Amino acid sequence: MTAILSDEAIRTYHDKGYYLARGFFDAEEIDLLRRSAKEDHDLDKHAFGRADGEGGVVRLSLWNHPGEGIYGMFARCERMVRSCEKILGGEVYHYHSKMILKDPKVGGAWTWHQDYGYWYQNGVLLPWLVSVFIAVDPCTRENGCLQVIENSHHCGRINHVLTGEQAGADRERVQELLKRPQLFPHRYIEMEPGDALFFHCNLLHRSDQNKSDQPRWAMICCYNAARNDPYKESHHPRYTPLHVVPDAAIKQVGIRRFAPDDAVAWLDGNRDVSARSLAEQPQ
Repeated sequence: MTAILSDEAIRTYHDKGYYLARGFFDAEEIDLLRRSAKEDHDLDKHAFGRADGEGGVVRLSLWNHPGEGIYGMFARCERMVRSCEKILGGEVYHYHSKMILKDPKVGGAWTWHQDYGYWYQNGVLLPWLVSVFIAVDPCTRENGCLQVIENSHHCGRINHVLTGEQAGADRERVQELLKRPQLFPHRYIEMEPGDALFFHCNLLHRSDQNKSDQPRWAMICCYNAARNDPYKESHHPRYTPLHVVPDAAIKQVGIRRFAPDDAVAWLDGNRDVSARSLAEQPQ
């Protein structure tokens, strides 16, 4: 069974802004997630698109609370939650999860951005949040793998502006960072199914369009420190106690998959102001 992140992994995370945990989920676990997601008509029905400003559309589904089904078991399993607690130095809660549905030939790009560039608007006072990108399919340069600007989380929050229907980090500042590759290396994070990328909410990241014949689906679970409870209501939840489950729960729940009590509280695209643009958010 995969252990929580080591002390060395945590140091790498804080130094570079991310840590790639190879084989964080085993082949059986990730196969359950893949089959469940790709046969889940509700996931597809609740997906919505965002223009990427490059002629493509990003398709994704979001939900706030983890639930009792396969998605919830991944988000609530001990190795995930305890690793995030170790990163953030205390209790965490589930801020939201999403499935990025980057299909062959049509999956859109995502512009350079910081997650905290979005979440700051939700009343989150401190950048004490971490996201975990779980590869459902292989992630390659050809099908639009995640890219990061290493060390960029040390720059603090960067202003975000409208790019298509997405909020992107200030392009001038991003370009200046990319001109300093010795300080801020530009990395392509190629991943195999079951790999998990833990990354800081101020790490600049993006992905290209999927121009290949292969899908690039990924599930991203986001966690906030309990002591960083937002000061106002928004479309993502304030502190909600997280019931952690044993790692074995993933395979146990996977057998019964779409039971009636597994229903996910999907987030409507019209309410997902984070994934749209800062210009559309209430001021």
